[in-house]
Amino acid sequence: MKIAVIFGGKSSEHEIACKSAVTILGWLDEKKYQVIKIGITKSGNWLKTDATLEEIKDMTWSELESNREVLISPNPQKKEIVFFENNELIKEKIDCVFPVLHGEHGEDGDIQGLLELAGIKYVGPGVLSSACCMDKSFTKQMALSTGIKMAKHVLIRKHDFEDGKEKTAKQILEKHNNRFPLFVKACSSGSSVGTSKATDLYGLIRSLEASFNYDRKVMVEEMIDGREIEVAVLGNLNPVATMPGEIITAGEFYDYDSKYNNPNSKTLLASGLTKEKIEEFKEAAIKLYKALDCEGMSRVDFFLNKDDEIIFNEINTIPGFTGISMYPKLWEIEGLEGPRLVDRLIELAMENGNDK
Repeated sequence: MKIAVIFGGKSSEHEIACKSAVTILGWLDEKKYQVIKIGITKSGNWLKTDATLEEIKDMTWSELESNREVLISPNPQKKEIVFFENNELIKEKIDCVFPVLHGEHGEDGDIQGLLELAGIKYVGPGVLSSACCMDKSFTKQMALSTGIKMAKHVLIRKHDFEDGKEKTAKQILEKHNNRFPLFVKACSSGSSVGTSKATDLYGLIRSLEASFNYDRKVMVEEMIDGREIEVAVLGNLNPVATMPGEIITAGEFYDYDSKYNNPNSKTLLASGLTKEKIEEFKEAAIKLYKALDCEGMSRVDFFLNKDDEIIFNEINTIPGFTGISMYPKLWEIEGLEGPRLVDRLIELAMENGNDK
């Protein structure tokens, strides 16, 4: 099988996508697959690369002279990539794509739509599911049908905010019963990029200004005082879920720096949960996975509040595969180690085809 791993991308999560790609590429068995590496630069240039894992890891891959610009043919009869080599046009058929593109243009349905047009099978949820799961406002709308609790939240659009910043902030605060702290999140950003904590009115205004640098829609949520719990889900029509994992953050909250730069943050198996609560988490994760029409893989994030209630936070359709990422760690605990996990994800993509 020819597997194209597409990594990098134009989003603010470019570096994390490259780190995830290093892990996945290291797990792909060269006896089973012919692996083609396609990196997308921060400026959006698509390059077929022979970069080593070390070159991808240290972010020097895009500078290699041996890189060739590459295109995916939109013709579904071809199912191929096209590039020049030694002044000769080369066409190479692809069986499956493993998109490792966190955030904008990768996790939001864009790359999935291109692959649908090209007739090429791919790992992970389809166009609609990816788009809705990426946008926190649509995620919450679709999750309502499950009856699973969510944090109280208010959606703000950029043009409304710019018409009156202080007025908008006061309206938000009123809807949250004049209670701080509040979390301000760019609707379609991942890895906590564009997310901050506001503790007073003018801090709320500053947080909104910062989040609107990443998106035209921003979600303002109440703070949930509790444990951060994540569940990994795998499958198409009959998905299965892992034991819950827990995030122990070294920062004030689990922001980008705490996730990727602070070695004191930890991801581990959640402790002290009853069998009933573990099953409740697993059932909630699968219910949300189905409600949001996910396929292949997703990581479902929750809080467990002080009243022992499960609160849905968000869902990630291309979860991280870095050294600290919860998704592969949870499956490893379940006995599905990295190489077998990527095999299974490719099997699910091939089984599902392009009828997503």
